[in-house]
Amino acid sequence: MNHRNGFNPLSRTTAHRRAMSRNMVTSLFRYERITTTKSKALEVRKSAEKLITRAKEDTVHNRREAAKFIQDEKILNKLFTEIGPRMKERNGGYTRVLKLGYRQGDAADVVILELVDYKLETEKSEEKKPAKKAEGDAPKAKKTTAKAKDASSEAKPKKTTTKKASAKKEEAPAN
Repeated sequence: MNHRNGFNPLSRTTAHRRAMSRNMVTSLFRYERITTTKSKALEVRKSAEKLITRAKEDTVHNRREAAKFIQDEKILNKLFTEIGPRMKERNGGYTRVLKLGYRQGDAADVVILELVDYKLETEKSEEKKPAKKAEGDAPKAKKTTAKAKDASSEAKPKKTTTKKASAKKEEAPAN
């Protein structure tokens, strides 16, 4: 019997399915969290978990086998230097699927596929928000001073001097 040895073709050709799977796995490792449909997430999860298992041991063979699937060198390096060592103690189950609901357009079941140790950056974003506000206030002050300079320059009549005018001024006192 051939139970549980198949895969979901996702109504795509082999080339399209393979390219999509590679792109989604690369995005998962890049952002550590992606939003997709449930059926795609369950297929991507299989290949992602196998790659993480390979990344736990950083050898030339494992890097080459993973490089067959992941084309981006930066992401491949991140997989072996950051993600693999983080999952060293785990025996499997490196990803989780969180259900979001249904997409409005086609009622597809939408989920979040993320690495198990993924953490939201709430503390960092709260610290950055006041810094951005302070930075945002400074350019406004510069703009107001520039406007004040323009207003003061408009109040005073501008003196325009050309070469001919300056030459006449120099000749006049000499006479």
